[in-house]
Amino acid sequence: MLSTLSILLLASAAAGRDIAFPPVAAYQSPMMHSFGHEEIDITGAKFAGLTTFANLPYVHCLDKDGFEKYDIAILGAPFDTGVTARPGARFGPNGIRTGSRRIHPDSAWSIYSGKNLFKEWATIVDCGDAPLTVLDNTVALKQLDTAHRIISSRPTNSTDYTVPRIVTLGGDHTTTLSALRSTIKHWGPVSVIHFDSHIDTWDPEVLGGGVSHYAGVNHGTFLHIAHEEGLVRNTSIHAGIRAPVMNKKHDVRNDRRCGFEMIKARDIDRLTPQGVIDKLKRRVAGTKVYISVDIDVLDPAFAPATGTAEVGGWTTRELLTILDGLSGLHVVGGDVVEVAPIYDNPGEPTTLAASEVVMSLLQLMVDNPVRADSGPL
Repeated sequence: MLSTLSILLLASAAAGRDIAFPPVAAYQSPMMHSFGHEEIDITGAKFAGLTTFANLPYVHCLDKDGFEKYDIAILGAPFDTGVTARPGARFGPNGIRTGSRRIHPDSAWSIYSGKNLFKEWATIVDCGDAPLTVLDNTVALKQLDTAHRIISSRPTNSTDYTVPRIVTLGGDHTTTLSALRSTIKHWGPVSVIHFDSHIDTWDPEVLGGGVSHYAGVNHGTFLHIAHEEGLVRNTSIHAGIRAPVMNKKHDVRNDRRCGFEMIKARDIDRLTPQGVIDKLKRRVAGTKVYISVDIDVLDPAFAPATGTAEVGGWTTRELLTILDGLSGLHVVGGDVVEVAPIYDNPGEPTTLAASEVVMSLLQLMVDNPVRADSGPL
């Protein structure tokens, strides 16, 4: 038989389980506004609706008659039939967007700089993916050329800076060729800062085997082709190189002929990240700059989801530190490529890293607007 004291203790324990919720929780995410239990706004819920980069507004930028104005555009390039190893980067654009789901324009204040790039002068939108055929590389690249031309020709929201800049989500590295064909029309030849484990300046007769002209256009030759087309300046530079070359003399000599200097992956041990930053800035000083980031510049421990992984690479923190240190450069375009989400692990380290790289590229563009009519610097 229970005593009076036991009954009181049981009643007290049962009552202790009741939780009284306040009408509004102490912290409200900017993606979900609450007005009490009876009225909840679900129009901006995080992880809901179509996935755009950093929950940015989607704009159909390929509509030539579209009225929406923007200053910086995110463009997906779902193309991976120019690879020499593992395919899968056609799913990179959506993978990078997925990696950015936790980012929102209202809550993207950097703990390092105190800045929120979405709250400054530039209107930034996600244009979705360029519609590219998977059956013919030549046609697909022409389609991507057209997409860049249309998007970069749309009116800007700013009256001072009249050409939109584009950050491309790849896609294999061949897609950078279309971006460079676009930038030359507005800014002339550019210095390329190329973060990669591979040089990507191979002669199409070497990488492609001389099998056909078609085979020679790929993710390892695009910078050679860009040099031949006069798209890049001889003040360009690689960073993070560590993969072997095919010919110990010809490949490196040809790389210099294409206008590139080289920072190897292990140089960071001697130079430190700040030394790498200083060397990159000196190389491209006084020029318009395009920054291309192959995610395989990172060690596979940090970015396993890529087609041609090479061990001995940089950490994610080192890469982000170097990118952020490039503030002040006249960056007219950029990309993150070779993200193949199928090879990622459940923690999604590659797509998370790639989304942060995009954020760094956007910040560089916002920090330093570039006038298209300013001519050589």
